[in-house]
Amino acid sequence: MLRLLLSLSFLLAAPSALCAPHRIFIAGDSTAAEYGPERAPQAGWGQALQSYLDPAVWEVRNHAKGGRSTRSFIDEKRLDAIAAELQRGDVLLIQFGHNDAKFEDPTRYTDPAVAYPRFLMRYVQLARDKGATPVLITPVARLLYDFGSLLDTHGVYTQAVKALASREQVALIDLNDSSTRWIRGLGEQGARPYFMFVPEQNKADGTHFSVAGATAVACLVMRDWVALQPELTSALKRDIDCEVRSAGRGGEATKPSRVVHERDIAVTQPGPHGGAGPTTAYPFFAEDTDLPFVLRKRVLHKGAGIGLHPQHKDEIYYIVSGQGSYVLDGKQYDVAAGDALLTKTGSSHALQQVGEEDLVVLLAYPR
Repeated sequence: MLRLLLSLSFLLAAPSALCAPHRIFIAGDSTAAEYGPERAPQAGWGQALQSYLDPAVWEVRNHAKGGRSTRSFIDEKRLDAIAAELQRGDVLLIQFGHNDAKFEDPTRYTDPAVAYPRFLMRYVQLARDKGATPVLITPVARLLYDFGSLLDTHGVYTQAVKALASREQVALIDLNDSSTRWIRGLGEQGARPYFMFVPEQNKADGTHFSVAGATAVACLVMRDWVALQPELTSALKRDIDCEVRSAGRGGEATKPSRVVHERDIAVTQPGPHGGAGPTTAYPFFAEDTDLPFVLRKRVLHKGAGIGLHPQHKDEIYYIVSGQGSYVLDGKQYDVAAGDALLTKTGSSHALQQVGEEDLVVLLAYPR
């Protein structure tokens, strides 16, 4: 029922090409806030949200501010500033929790059982009074591991948001859940570039995002928002294929996903198909016979080549570096880094290294 109501309200409010864009207002804390170039590479997910949406249809107005809680945002009249602009057809995204938990600061602290949901309800009610759509967002996860496990630092606040959304029939984006799965998918070390771990600035901050992290979290927000309101799809300017699933979901593959280092698989060979040598071949994932394609790298050292031969399959050569002379169906081409060569079944071709530099080629073809 909630999804149906959301879809109907969206359709009633959807902007046409002839109308001014509707607005997305963000009320939140530092994880969603905007930062200038002097704070680079720090960024908030609200700062990246507009990159996903056509500004002619939806315009993001980010009022999120660092250090604010549901309480202090209201006390500082920041919600009043949103109220002065908010109108029918707009959306109000609401994400707090990081600073509400700071019990040592009475100007920001809200207890999760009573004050926190009560303050959140003021944001919801404002949107409803203005004919706008409120969307509650659970607090985004922190990169904080302890003995190999990612800690949930927002537990009771996340539950309070979800309970309020359920009770008041408010649209909910569970960013705590999606960002937790995202961090776990990256792993503790893999997630660090997405947060403010910047040694040259003496920063090791698992709460705030780099540009890469802000962009990724904005994708999580958009993905779940589009799931609530599919009509938003037509306004998207970039893909939102950022679903994070648990490892092993859908059954185990014949061979596990993995990383291969070319230094471990290098094979010295003479030039194939009667070509001169020496060459070095790198048969990536040769043992994975279930793959529908083959990927190879071959280095043609000075004087080496791939001899003239007929093609029994479609094949692509991509020149990574170096120079060569390529013959395709009797016509010669000078090729170099950045060139891609497609040989279709029934053609014939040959490739010869030229000059002093090794000719490095990636080959791809169906198995």
